[in-house]
Amino acid sequence: MTQEEKKTELRWYGTPLRVRYQETDQMGVVYHANYLNWFEIGRTDMIRQAGFNYRSMEERGVLLPVLEINAKYGSPARYDDMIIVYAAITDFSRLRLNYTYEVRRVTADEFQNNVGKVWTQADTLPGELLVTGTTRHAWINTEWKPVRLDQALPELYAALSFAFTGGEGKKS
Repeated sequence: MTQEEKKTELRWYGTPLRVRYQETDQMGVVYHANYLNWFEIGRTDMIRQAGFNYRSMEERGVLLPVLEINAKYGSPARYDDMIIVYAAITDFSRLRLNYTYEVRRVTADEFQNNVGKVWTQADTLPGELLVTGTTRHAWINTEWKPVRLDQALPELYAALSFAFTGGEGKKS
C-alpha cells in the first residue's frame, strides 16, 4: 500500500464524553478551547485502546508534545450533549505522530453502543459533525531531545503501528 493510499485508510478510535456545564460559556455553547482538551482526551484514550498506558510512557521517559494544533468549528456542542471524540493517526514514524479528530454529537444509543469500537474509512462515523481538527507531535525524552520511538519504547511503537495500519505491515 502506498503512502497516499494509507492516508485514506484511517482507523478511528472513539471516546464518549458528556458536555459538562463548566465547559460552556455565557452563550450556552462549549467554549472553543475545550475542544483542544477533548482532542487530548481522544488521543490519550486511543493510545490506551491500542494497549498502552500514557502514564507509563511518560514514566519511562518518552514524551509527546504538541508541535501544531488546528481546529475548524462547524456547529457548537451544548451543555449535556452526548459527544464522541474520534481520533485517528494520519502519519506515524519513529520520530513523529500526527492525528486527525472529529467531535460529533450522538444519540444516547450511539453514545452507549460504540464504546471500544474501531471504525475504518469504509464506516460512517455516527453522529452530527461539530468540529474537526489535527495535531502534530514529536517523540522526545525528558531532556526535550528527539528520540526514536522504536528504540526508546519498542512496545509502544508496535502498538501504534498496529493502531495506524490495522496490522497491514509496518511503517518505519
